[in-house]
Amino acid sequence: MASKVSICSNALLMLGVNPIASFDEDSQGAVLASNLWEDVKNATLRSHPWNCATKRVSLAPESTTPAYEWPYSYLLPGDWLRTLSVGEETEDPAFVMENGRILFDESELKLRYVFKNDDLTTWDTLLILAQTTAMAVAFAYPVTKSAALQTSMETTLAQVLQKARGVNGSEDTGETFGDSPLLNARYAQGSRTGLR
Repeated sequence: MASKVSICSNALLMLGVNPIASFDEDSQGAVLASNLWEDVKNATLRSHPWNCATKRVSLAPESTTPAYEWPYSYLLPGDWLRTLSVGEETEDPAFVMENGRILFDESELKLRYVFKNDDLTTWDTLLILAQTTAMAVAFAYPVTKSAALQTSMETTLAQVLQKARGVNGSEDTGETFGDSPLLNARYAQGSRTGLR
């Protein structure tokens, strides 16, 4: 079972250096791992709408309202990393993100977002590989002082992420031609005017 220590340890092995057994040990790898893990993990999760890190919530507005333009303000959840959608899937409502909040026109906000999923047992194996490679990129120059190795690892990471994102995306029902709200509206307008 993957853990943050095993992921960082494997990342160090990818670079040809000694693995770690704990973030608390007295080694360069452990110091780097404990300092870089959270930021790199959050960046990896934020980079794509991973199925294992997607969540839906309904939010109530804050008691204070924005000074102008928008009637409601919603505080983003504490585990928020990236907004994927606001409202129902068939809607495309206007909203603005400002200062850790979403400004919106309605008195309830349905939010789908990427969250800080720290439960690695729920992660797909390709996401674990992507995170391992991302940690290797973060470790590469500090550990080896080789810009060439860091560049090589960045190329590897791009390939791993492409594969992981593709597999992750293939696990959802794809949007069909008729599912687009924009196309539905266009088709409806064309049928009313006889211009289909």
